Amino acid sequence: MSGRESKRGVVKRSFLAAFPKTIPIMMGFLFLGMSYGIYMKVSGFSFVYPLCMSMVIFGGSLEFVAVTMLLGSFAPMQTFLMALMIQARHLFYGIALLEKYKGTGWKKPYLIFGMCDESFSINCATEVPEGTDKGWSYFFVTVLNQSYWVIGATAGGILGSFITFNTEGLDFVMTAMFVVIFIEQWLKEKKHYTALIGVAASAGCLLLFGADSFLIPTMVCILCFLTVFRKPVEKAGGLS
Repeated sequence: MSGRESKRGVVKRSFLAAFPKTIPIMMGFLFLGMSYGIYMKVSGFSFVYPLCMSMVIFGGSLEFVAVTMLLGSFAPMQTFLMALMIQARHLFYGIALLEKYKGTGWKKPYLIFGMCDESFSINCATEVPEGTDKGWSYFFVTVLNQSYWVIGATAGGILGSFITFNTEGLDFVMTAMFVVIFIEQWLKEKKHYTALIGVAASAGCLLLFGADSFLIPTMVCILCFLTVFRKPVEKAGGLS
């Protein structure tokens, strides 16, 4: 077997190992993406907007908020700060994946760009099977998850032209998704220290800073707590 054929075999095995892990994400992203596309369409935008935004932004909660930004007045600084607050958690995701993404070569820039909550959960928690390549495995998880969102958002933007029912509250699907992710992580952990730290930090910062400004302080508090108490939490089995 030539080196090229061997490499193709590794790439194929990496894809076959990654795809089943993304199937639950596919089911969720197709529905959520369609909800976002419909929301964009009933807000007055062509399907081209959800198509391009899902490819370039790829941040579900930010994309929903971006609809309001596009309909509002021109405020670049406010938009920047809002985007930073909403997506600030990815800074901490990136820190957690520094070691895992080391040595992934040309794939690393896309892995950084395409990282979302679901891809982070899969790539962070799953061991790369023997006979596969970690870079390709992480890449396929990331690109498959984004493709599900792009397909769903585009389909929703197209189908939105035919929607006649009341779509009020449709943007709540992202909140529901994060609740499900939290519940899954809660069930997965042997101990619940990290979840409790997150809840306590969120509640405390919400009371101190208010609903419009609590996200970044919450992330900072969580990072500080997990850094200080990392060893005892790991020893107790509270970090998966």
